Amino acid sequence: MSIIVTNPIFWSDVPDVDVIRVESTFYMVSTSMHSMPGCPIMKSHNLRDWEIVSYVYDSLEANRAHQLKDEKGIYGQGQWATSLRYHNDTYYLCFSSNDMNQFYVYQTKDIENGPWTRSVIDGIYHDPALLFDQDRVFVIYGCGDIRITELTADLTAVKPDGVDRLLLETPKENIGLRCEGCHAYQLNGEFYLLFIEWPSDGNQRRRQVCYRSTELLGKYERKVILDDDMGYRNKGIAQGAIFDTPNKEWYAMLFQDHDAVGRIPYILPVEWEQGWPMIGIDGKAPEKLEINLPADDPKPLVISDDFEYGKNELALNWQWNHNPDSCYWSVTERSGYLRLTTGHLTTSVLTAPNTLTQRTEGPVCSGTILLDASNMKLGDFAGLIALQSNFGTVGIKRKENGEYAVAMTINDGNDQEKVVEEKRFTNEQIYLKMIFNFADSVDEVTFHYSADGQDWQPIGKTLQMKYTLDHFMGYRMGIFNYATKETGGYVDIDYFHYDKKEK
Repeated sequence: MSIIVTNPIFWSDVPDVDVIRVESTFYMVSTSMHSMPGCPIMKSHNLRDWEIVSYVYDSLEANRAHQLKDEKGIYGQGQWATSLRYHNDTYYLCFSSNDMNQFYVYQTKDIENGPWTRSVIDGIYHDPALLFDQDRVFVIYGCGDIRITELTADLTAVKPDGVDRLLLETPKENIGLRCEGCHAYQLNGEFYLLFIEWPSDGNQRRRQVCYRSTELLGKYERKVILDDDMGYRNKGIAQGAIFDTPNKEWYAMLFQDHDAVGRIPYILPVEWEQGWPMIGIDGKAPEKLEINLPADDPKPLVISDDFEYGKNELALNWQWNHNPDSCYWSVTERSGYLRLTTGHLTTSVLTAPNTLTQRTEGPVCSGTILLDASNMKLGDFAGLIALQSNFGTVGIKRKENGEYAVAMTINDGNDQEKVVEEKRFTNEQIYLKMIFNFADSVDEVTFHYSADGQDWQPIGKTLQMKYTLDHFMGYRMGIFNYATKETGGYVDIDYFHYDKKEK
């Protein structure tokens, strides 16, 4: 039995992937940065159909920045580029957090249900790769100058008097970004280190590079193992994992920068040529490939939600922007509704706590809500956000005179909101919609409102979406409510309806 896989497997932000296989199940971890719960775990039985099964933690830290109470937050920081491994019946993962200047190691016997045990080590181990070598364990990390540090056998600390040295220096000449994003393997008696690099000559795009040696601390050979962009704007497909199937066929999962939608993953065949894991077919990333694995039921990455929950717990597809405050959200206070209550004052949607988000998907997708504004307080603003640094919102305001207005806002350049258009609105129920177009590199989102869910009116302007490194995340759809004058007001969201189109 076989299936056909079409690349990318997600036209959505699933970056910095690492993949392992345990018996017949594949597990994947990716970067979630400032989104909580964090460090998502996905599983698949065929590399095409993936399901979110858990998160490693509900919150990484409980300080003011992680709670969005410092008027800045941890955008573009938090959990990055995680290494996932399975060793002696235990799952391990590790990553660094730049804002905390710390290195985190988690372990569990049950990757789908936890619990996870956490250890914290001081310092940044940039883009780390765990490597088990018999009864020793190492982390390999860095950018350009690649280092190796030995950990204790239980992975809770740096091993005293263990290996801690420069492992190799990657080329500097004609390289804009030197090697980083390490993935380390010991296979068939050799050590393999996979990296990305970005040359400043030739085609000047990211590419996948492999180093190999018969000795971990020995001399390494080097080879470019993939240099292709699948025809998309000279943006190379690179950084990720290699692994085999139960049939001993080899594959890689790498990702590609795809502008506003984010960094999107690809499954690619691997052929071993003279001991090198060469990725692609004749050096190219295929759009379609056949994999000798069984079909499975596809699971959506982004979902609609009627907020019908028996307990105060959301579907795993949802993530909060930074740590949520559980005192101020509920799906049980009013049955069948998401309630967002204001808990402290702020001046911008970027610093509004309890903004609930999901990814966007290409080529075209939309999100719609029905919002009950009858319990908003003066100065409150609630609605939908296209969330990135260059954000756009559509929502309803409770004006100081008690009246309502529908408004569309954008970032004024200082992370505050600039009102593009505002109109008086007489209803306390409002339908809001955003339509995202990522097709053909359009990268635009439009904003709409309605009093009845049938007659839709555009508002504001079309937003040209931009992927910026201060957030380092593809655009997300978010539901927000925040207060500028007094706390305690709330809105009830009847539903979130999601639609994805091919064009």
